[in-house]
Amino acid sequence: MTPALLRGHETWVWLHTSPLFGITLTLAAYALGRWLHERTGSPLLQPVLVAIVVIVVLLRTTGVSYSDYLSGGSYVGFWLGPATVALALPLYREWHLVRRAALPILMGVLAGALVSISTAILVTKWAGGSHELQLTMAPKAATTPVSLALSTQIGGIPALTAALTIIAGITGAILGPWILDRLGVRDLRVRGIAMGSVSHGIGTARALQESRTEGAFSALCMGLTAVATSVLVPILILFL
Repeated sequence: MTPALLRGHETWVWLHTSPLFGITLTLAAYALGRWLHERTGSPLLQPVLVAIVVIVVLLRTTGVSYSDYLSGGSYVGFWLGPATVALALPLYREWHLVRRAALPILMGVLAGALVSISTAILVTKWAGGSHELQLTMAPKAATTPVSLALSTQIGGIPALTAALTIIAGITGAILGPWILDRLGVRDLRVRGIAMGSVSHGIGTARALQESRTEGAFSALCMGLTAVATSVLVPILILFL
């Protein structure tokens, strides 16, 4: 190996084991997703989905292990907590609308949680899925930390629950607005309740892109759905 190639190899080894690699790759992949979504307007090019695909492909083609990537990617993940707390700002600004819609919000969240949990368990059961898989599917409508905790508590597979939760969020962000448009749902409050109840943080981010009002209702329903799911999952699995 020539000195130039040797230096290049040493640089690459240092780079992909450095936290800088995971941070840069995550931000660049998401920025690419935002750019593609804005240029094309295609709902299929959801920024989070694009970022996931780009990161997986690059890790596979370069041979970088997930643990090496996570040494930097975890720093980006850390900011999910503060970002979630920051959702209180649009909620505060739209509180006058939220307060007047308290009953519809509670009814929407309750209905969304019941349908999500029930269909997850029953469809998996009817498709021949094991009892463990049914328990894994049940909490997918809650945010990832809550769904992970619930899956562990009730005997599911936490890692698979996390993946299903992310898939539910991405699917809701991609198809949710399209379905609501086709159903003629124009009320921003109703759209926000629907998005937050089924697609948690990723759907809420999409709702915020459309309207501050829709984002505020989605953020509130995301939190309430996590609470409702935590209460309802242990009860419904006894009957379903």
